[in-house]
Amino acid sequence: MLSNILIYFVVIPLLMLGGLALCRNIRQIRAVAVIGSLALTALSVYLLVDFLALRAAGDNAPMLYVDSWTWFEPLNIHLAVGVDGISVAMILLSSIIVLAGSFASWTIAQPKAFFLWLILLSTGVFGFFISIDLFTMFMFYEVALIPMYLLIGLWGTGRKEYSAMKLTLMLMGGSAFLLLGILGIYYHSAPAGSPLTMNLLEISANDAISHDWQYFLFPITFVGFGVLGAMFPFHTWSPDGHASAPTAVSMLHAGVLMKLGGYGCFRVAIYLMPFAANELAWIFLILTGISVVYGAFSACVQTDLKYINAYSSVSHCGLVLFAILMLNTTAMTGAVMQMLSHGLMTALFFALIGMIYGRTHTRDIRLMGGLMKIMPFLAVCYVIAGMASLGLPGLSGFVAEMTIFVGSFQEADLFHRTFTIIACCSIVITAVYILRVVGKLLLGPVQDEHHLSLTDAEWWERLSVITLIVCVAGIGCFPNWISNLLHNSFLPIIEVLTK
Repeated sequence: MLSNILIYFVVIPLLMLGGLALCRNIRQIRAVAVIGSLALTALSVYLLVDFLALRAAGDNAPMLYVDSWTWFEPLNIHLAVGVDGISVAMILLSSIIVLAGSFASWTIAQPKAFFLWLILLSTGVFGFFISIDLFTMFMFYEVALIPMYLLIGLWGTGRKEYSAMKLTLMLMGGSAFLLLGILGIYYHSAPAGSPLTMNLLEISANDAISHDWQYFLFPITFVGFGVLGAMFPFHTWSPDGHASAPTAVSMLHAGVLMKLGGYGCFRVAIYLMPFAANELAWIFLILTGISVVYGAFSACVQTDLKYINAYSSVSHCGLVLFAILMLNTTAMTGAVMQMLSHGLMTALFFALIGMIYGRTHTRDIRLMGGLMKIMPFLAVCYVIAGMASLGLPGLSGFVAEMTIFVGSFQEADLFHRTFTIIACCSIVITAVYILRVVGKLLLGPVQDEHHLSLTDAEWWERLSVITLIVCVAGIGCFPNWISNLLHNSFLPIIEVLTK
């Protein structure tokens, strides 16, 4: 069973959990967290290199490293794994943010319990991205969601109990929709007389879900995943959850967990129900278009650093779903690039906000100023993160957003082009709130004399931040490797959409 490389993305976190349970002091806890995170990152880089080599050698199968082990035979449920370029990209993103989050949590209170729950969350994330069985995917999805309640409720700040409960209830509501959708897909997964299946590839090949059932199941499934992707009007859990979560949890929450929503919409709702996707996409295109603009406008009026970044995440994640719903290769490529870009830059934002808050003990931009001369390293890094968010060329945000808008404008009808132009307006709005925050937070006179005695970043904070900046700049300057990675990944989707 352990001969498949993908299984190790679940095995390593489980070993980390065992190691953490045996730790007796803070040095051992940090060692387990960092060594395990480095192992996951190294494994994801190896997976990327090997995947690209297999594609270059001519292996054009929809999924690579496919394997399956029977789990519950009466319902034909398997631990089925496999990845394409999209999955590999998400696994690489997850491992980088887990590594950066480990360093960002270097001085967290009650570190043993914190890292136990954080690694359990990571286990769910990696398991979700490698699964091609609907039940297994849903199980890992729930494993990723449940620890969020405790991580926010115990280690959070502000209205942490309210935020943790709101997040949990809304995401569990989305899970109820998902479970209903998955059961509906399962019971219509094969022609009459054939065995039912939970395997994504088998369900798509069978093409047995009738158009009437697709009309019912597609909205349920898309909404279920869309809740996690902060789609309007189901986004309200996200800003409160971000604002109250500890730094590493905010990084994983916005950087990785919200990507499960976009990935699920793409992998399950659109791939398995293409007829309904073509017919009903316009409804969700309106909602996601609202998310893009509403999130950006909401960020403009916030004064709390975390709320500003949280509403920015609503806008950027809305752009991911917006691009997916265009149902063409260019826009979908942009959606994956945006998932990578947003994951890295929002993790960078939350890491920097946590470091600034840990020193100033406030996130209110009206009470801060002149931090550029007090903590120049953190200030410069914040400017870089802001420039990536507003789409400065040379950074990841520019590549992702331009690909999305070019792909979206390929749809020649008035409806799609109108909403594309509306979504483009978010770039200008983003520039407004980013430059406003940079001006108030980093420039101008110092608002509090006590801030003059503050220190700049420690070595572990610098390591966490530099890791993320290198990745943001790497995607912005060298985007072609992502195109190579995603080559052929969209062909199965486009084929079923154009039947």
